[in-house]
Amino acid sequence: MTLFADEDMLQLSGIQHYVFCPRQWALIHIEQQWTDNRLTAEGTMLHTNVDNPALRQTNGSPVITLRGLRLASPRMGITGIADAVELHPQPDAPSSKKALLKSKRYTLLPVEYKRGRPKPTDCDRLQVVAQAVILEEMLGVRAHGGAIFYWETRHREYFDITDAMRQELHHIIADMHSIMATGVIPPARKTSSCRSCSLIDICMPRLSSRSAATYLTTLLDEETP
Repeated sequence: MTLFADEDMLQLSGIQHYVFCPRQWALIHIEQQWTDNRLTAEGTMLHTNVDNPALRQTNGSPVITLRGLRLASPRMGITGIADAVELHPQPDAPSSKKALLKSKRYTLLPVEYKRGRPKPTDCDRLQVVAQAVILEEMLGVRAHGGAIFYWETRHREYFDITDAMRQELHHIIADMHSIMATGVIPPARKTSSCRSCSLIDICMPRLSSRSAATYLTTLLDEETP
């Protein structure tokens, strides 16, 4: 089995960026372009307590919640931090052979926190699926589902992690590694989602339907007195 070196690991958060828009992901993770807008700034503020690794209390519940847990999968070449991971006691679950949970019986529930509301695509869910797959690799405990808490609706969305989602995730990660290796930024494609993207002025999707020749001609015409 081929394992990725530390310098070739991709950021877990990039999965959501890639599914939302491959060009956005490439601009952020290849060209290191980033700019905040109101939405991204609010998201950063809301994660201040969520990602605090010092918070380990169970509040009397048998469920153990781990926050700010660092994840890494040399097999997939992905690393990052999980907002929260819930360990639910499950008497009939197979015991883990990993040292951390050895002879313990739990099922895993990765929980991601998002600023807005549920999206029409799977971009948020696939990021959680990635967390689940990495946790399975690290802890040897099966994850059957995930959850996303949306701050705008104050609602936690639960979903099943299917084999189809796992396969899609592996295809996405393979594509991300391929693009990263070439360093070629995907072309812009103007969609309705562009309005909420903080990189809209860097990406310039409004030019995606115009050829370079047309763009240069327009600039020259505008500069001609």
